Amino acid sequence: MDSQKALPTPVSTADTHSPPAGFREEVLFGLRAAVPLAVAVFCFAVSFGMVARAAGMGVLAPLVMSLTTFAGSAQFAAASVLGTGGGIAAAIVAAVLLNSRYLPIGISVAPAMTGGVLKRFLSAQLVVDESWAVGHIGNGRYSRGRLLGAGVLVYAAWVGGTAVGLLGARYLGDPERFGLDVVSPVLFIALLKGQITSRKALAASVLGVAIALTLVPFASPGVPLIAATAACLLGLRKR
Repeated sequence: MDSQKALPTPVSTADTHSPPAGFREEVLFGLRAAVPLAVAVFCFAVSFGMVARAAGMGVLAPLVMSLTTFAGSAQFAAASVLGTGGGIAAAIVAAVLLNSRYLPIGISVAPAMTGGVLKRFLSAQLVVDESWAVGHIGNGRYSRGRLLGAGVLVYAAWVGGTAVGLLGARYLGDPERFGLDVVSPVLFIALLKGQITSRKALAASVLGVAIALTLVPFASPGVPLIAATAACLLGLRKR
């Protein structure tokens, strides 16, 4: 990989997460920071593998889906729709709605994605919720090294966990036995904690949660997330 210039240290002395000096160090920093997240992602992936197997998706299709799609909530939504008798079209729509959040995420990290078209394309595949949170270095800036380091570890955890869930589904039984059904909410709460740095961000988060909880009982899958995300735009401000 090409080396890149060190990103400037944020002015605030309270920021203890400034990126290391070199690209290699940034990648290692991202790997270390993503370890606890990768553990949660692995458990979540095991749960997905079990749910997908129970939904009649077989072994190969869910594994290929994890290798190519790499989007936990969207994959879970697709498996859940299929498992409850929904059609393929409904499963695709649910997944697309849940993955629409990657449009603003992609825009936010675009300046950090340097290099040719192919390199940027491959790097972008590793930008998920967890690596996006780890890669943020303040003031709307992102470290490419951190993004890639965290993304690689989370990707390995997701694919590996999916394989374990698929192959061990008949032996593991119901995911709720192991508390795997709560992994996703806990993971997102952990990611949210690091993003609440002001009263405006807190207010936007509370509003988003309230809207999502209100819509979940009667809205289609993905709609509560989209509505909550739109509300969180209130947390943005011009610099």
